[in-house]
Amino acid sequence: MSDYEGGPAADDDLSLPRATVYKLIGEMLPDDIACAKDTRDLLLDCCNEFIHLIASESNEICEKEAKKTIAAEHVLAALHELGFEKYVAEVQEAYNEYRKQQTKDRGRKSAKLNQLGMSEEELLRSQELLFAQARMRLQSQETPDQASESTPASTGTQ
Repeated sequence: MSDYEGGPAADDDLSLPRATVYKLIGEMLPDDIACAKDTRDLLLDCCNEFIHLIASESNEICEKEAKKTIAAEHVLAALHELGFEKYVAEVQEAYNEYRKQQTKDRGRKSAKLNQLGMSEEELLRSQELLFAQARMRLQSQETPDQASESTPASTGTQ
């Protein structure tokens, strides 16, 4: 039994999405093989335990290095420590792909900013101007009754 069992509500908080894992199981199996619900649930529990094990070991490595955030290097070291060396290359490859994608996404965002034809300072001034205009419109929509209700002098207490 796992340490985090405590009913369906507790499991859902600490678990991978059940439907996603079931879908992955279905995609991995040949068409002529069925998988019982109990077996799928067992696989889900095993996946969750594996993730918790790696996360716990990564956290310990992180703490030994006096770091506050678990980094990819901590996860790779945890895989080594726990005897999962054969997964390290694949995890490193997935991490490198992720980093490449993040770099592309950042490039797209900065390209979008450059395409606006305005400097960051000009954009900030424009934003401040829009906020000021919106504030003035909001204030002009207040009726005299609303304006007098919001001022302390109009409450009748002096």
